[in-house]
Amino acid sequence: MFPRALFLDRDGTLIEDRHYLADPAGVVLLPGVKETLHGFLKQGCRLFLFTNQSGVGRGLFPLAAVHRCNERMFALLELPSPGFTEVCLATEAPETAGGYRKPSPRFILEMITRHALDPDTVWMVGDRLNDVQAGVNAGVRSALLTTDESVAVPPGVWSCRNLAEFQARFSTES
Repeated sequence: MFPRALFLDRDGTLIEDRHYLADPAGVVLLPGVKETLHGFLKQGCRLFLFTNQSGVGRGLFPLAAVHRCNERMFALLELPSPGFTEVCLATEAPETAGGYRKPSPRFILEMITRHALDPDTVWMVGDRLNDVQAGVNAGVRSALLTTDESVAVPPGVWSCRNLAEFQARFSTES
């Protein structure tokens, strides 16, 4: 049996979205995220962090700043080891062609191969259309976390208010 896997966006999905976050002091978990991720791990899910960090590619801050912010988030989450199976950082600027930046499916496809995941058990979860489009482009299920009812959610993509609501639906489907 293949493990279920979740590719999770960082900013706006797990932590508060701070424009070009480069200071670990600005890392604030969204309500319920810590408990929800612990629940996913108890369900046997593998977690992957998949985040666009164009501030690095634009020269606004170094890659080390992204690592420090992620380390702060990991400390706040207090996940049992290994926590996230892999961290996928797309650091290129949006105008860079052929990269890993969402909506590109490259990271998801590479992780499916590297970790022998069944695409039918893989999800991409994020708060922006580019996040879910990466999942759609990879041929995996996707969920958009939004409270904005005016957003045109792509066909087949779940719309949930937050990660806890996604977990509730995910748990009843599995």
